[in-house]
Amino acid sequence: MAAVQVGQFHARDAEGRVYLVHEFQESIPSADGLAGSVPVTTYKLAIGDRMKKIDDNRFQLIQSDVTITREPDTYVGQPPIPTVAS
Repeated sequence: MAAVQVGQFHARDAEGRVYLVHEFQESIPSADGLAGSVPVTTYKLAIGDRMKKIDDNRFQLIQSDVTITREPDTYVGQPPIPTVAS
C-alpha cells in the first residue's frame, strides 16, 4: 500500500489554533492483484496525528477528540490546478 500526498490545507479548532492538515490517497491493491480498487483518502496533521473526517469541512483529531474546521480557500503552496476528465 502506497500513500501519496494530494493536498494540504489549514483548519482551526474552537480556541482559534491553526493546524496544517495533509491529505493523502492510499492505493490498496485488490485481492486478485489484477484490478486496482478505489483509492482511500486519509488525513493527518503535519506533526503526524491522525484525523477522522466528519464532513466536507470538519475533522476530528483521533488522539484528543478535538474537532477542527477547514479554513475556506486556504492552500499551502500553489492552489490545485483544476482538471477535466475527457
